[in-house]
Amino acid sequence: MWSIDLDTGPTLLYSWTICSASIFVLVALVLSMYLIFEHLAAYYQPEEQKFLIGLILMVPVYALESFLSLLDSNAAFNCEIIRDCYEAFALYCFERYLIACLGGEESTIEFMESQSLITSSIPLLEEAYAYGVVQHPFPLNCLLREWHLGSDFYQAVKIGIVQYMILKMICAVLAMIFHFFGVYGEGKFEWRYAYPYLAVVLNFSQTWALYCLVQFYSVTKDKLAPIKPLAKFLVFKSIVFLTWWQGVAVAFLFSMGAFKGSLAQELKTRIQDYIICIEMGVAAVVHLYVFPVVPYKRGERCVRNVAVMTDYASLGTPPDPEEVRDCERTTRIRLARHNEGEKRLSFHQSVRDVVLGSGEIIVDDMKFTVSHVVEPVERGIAKINQTFHQISENVKHYEEQRKNSKDDSYLIPLNSWTKEFSEVHDNVIEGSISDSGLPEGKRPHSQSKVTASRFRHR
Repeated sequence: MWSIDLDTGPTLLYSWTICSASIFVLVALVLSMYLIFEHLAAYYQPEEQKFLIGLILMVPVYALESFLSLLDSNAAFNCEIIRDCYEAFALYCFERYLIACLGGEESTIEFMESQSLITSSIPLLEEAYAYGVVQHPFPLNCLLREWHLGSDFYQAVKIGIVQYMILKMICAVLAMIFHFFGVYGEGKFEWRYAYPYLAVVLNFSQTWALYCLVQFYSVTKDKLAPIKPLAKFLVFKSIVFLTWWQGVAVAFLFSMGAFKGSLAQELKTRIQDYIICIEMGVAAVVHLYVFPVVPYKRGERCVRNVAVMTDYASLGTPPDPEEVRDCERTTRIRLARHNEGEKRLSFHQSVRDVVLGSGEIIVDDMKFTVSHVVEPVERGIAKINQTFHQISENVKHYEEQRKNSKDDSYLIPLNSWTKEFSEVHDNVIEGSISDSGLPEGKRPHSQSKVTASRFRHR
């Protein structure tokens, strides 16, 4: 197998790595902090901006912890735990940001229900979800039930995203425990270490969360068109998806012996950190264009008018083509400003709302997810216990039947008694039994044979 020897010039290579990584990290920190302070200064839409700031913070958190891990390999494990936990939190923030842009949970559910009415009453419209049902691709359509647009679909997406945040924290705690006992084995795909098992669990959990996010985006992309959700979605997904898979790829290459040399072993946990430092510098520049503060400074936003389509769908009548074209146009509205009846929060109040306000929503969503997950799990466990109890009862019943049949084998079968009694009954009918035990009714027959033989002899 091919391999790369990294022993040439280790000191020079390490110094160049630290220097180049520090430049990208500095760019990421400066641009991200600038964008965050800009949003805090124009904090006119708290429900949207509190989660938007959580998304922007993903870049400096990733850059800073990766650079610290690059400087000190002993801190690499703890830094990676922090990065992974914040990754799950950022995914949750992105979903909540989209919901806030739709007007909140109730407005989002109402919009989905209106889409269900539109698709069921106006089949000529080009809609991706016919009759208000979300179709799963193969092979998920063989394993999962259909999601109906409305509260059913919204709750499924919500649980699918929050579960990743919960599992990420649980696996982080387990990783620290396994690391303390020396059985974690980071980057080692061997059965005696915990790393491959946790990696599989997190991989499935992350894939499911991203799938739910993709489905949510597919349903709401037209409604969210004014905020350009595709660019935001691609930037966020690239950060979350690429950082995870490139870490797994680096660990796999080292486990297969693709890199050799003392320097390669020393930088085994640092190569991923160096790549992330470069990526975060680029991501910070992209965030300036993807998550701008200009719409919030102007107090304007483009929204799509779907009220007309909802009214026609509720009436079950075909829409007017002119009004359909009108509703497809975006409408620019001016949001309420602090000098128009709403006082803008101060900088300290904005920071407090970002921390405490988002924290309350996170706790409520986690409670909701746990309650909806624990209940079916408890029902499943109860059903499993009932099944095992039924199996145990059937085994006991079978053993009792077998024991009873074994005890009855020492007795004379009933058919043998019936046969003997029938023979006795026949003998009684033909003649009585003599004292010698021979039936008297059969003696004349034998005597006649003797007389006949004597007569022939004469």
